[in-house]
Amino acid sequence: MPHTAAQPRPQDPPQADTRPDAALETWLLARHSCRAFLPDPVPRATVERILELAQRTASWCNCQPWQVAIAEGAATDRLRGALLRRAEQAGFTPDFPFPREYQGEYLARRRESGFQLYGAVGVARGDREAYRRQEMRNFQLFDAPHVAIITTDEALGEYGAIDCGGYVANFMLAAQANGVATVAQASLAMYPEVLREVLGIPAGRRVVCGISFGYADTSHPANSYRTRRAEQAETVSWVTD
Repeated sequence: MPHTAAQPRPQDPPQADTRPDAALETWLLARHSCRAFLPDPVPRATVERILELAQRTASWCNCQPWQVAIAEGAATDRLRGALLRRAEQAGFTPDFPFPREYQGEYLARRRESGFQLYGAVGVARGDREAYRRQEMRNFQLFDAPHVAIITTDEALGEYGAIDCGGYVANFMLAAQANGVATVAQASLAMYPEVLREVLGIPAGRRVVCGISFGYADTSHPANSYRTRRAEQAETVSWVTD
């Protein structure tokens, strides 16, 4: 009997992931800090859906302290220009103090993230002028068509800011689930007086951060890398007795 080559067995179709948190895992793994956006605006209905989902964020005593000022269209360009002009001047006074210093693993992770970004966009180590150009991209909102400024009531202090942090995380996940890219920006909180003037934010509100958002420019090198996450053993301790 002549020998015949074995025929390949048909492959089983890929099985759908039936774990209850599979969709959440997909969005968590896909989300990244986008640092180059396309100019195309996100439809208002999509933005409102993101806001609807983010509003489900848990908060202390359910006080829901966040208020969100969203710039789009000409308002985004006005804010971009005002931030760039202010960033050329010395000094800044955020409503919440920035970290006193980064030490140990926090410094190492910060450096690793920075080196990844600078390497991706071709900034050589020690090139201070190129560092400054990349820093100014923050105040250009990385060309995003929209930015959301997150504020809390002054009287709620740090607890209000913590609740807003949860809101920011959920906003970014809701955006990812709707095909919208985001980057959370503490840098925008450096100049709260600019945000208040351009966006009409009341004096009694404290600026936590901004979120620039839109559609990612996937061809831009600034979006070509992903940061590492610490292993559980680095961040979790178990106490059993």
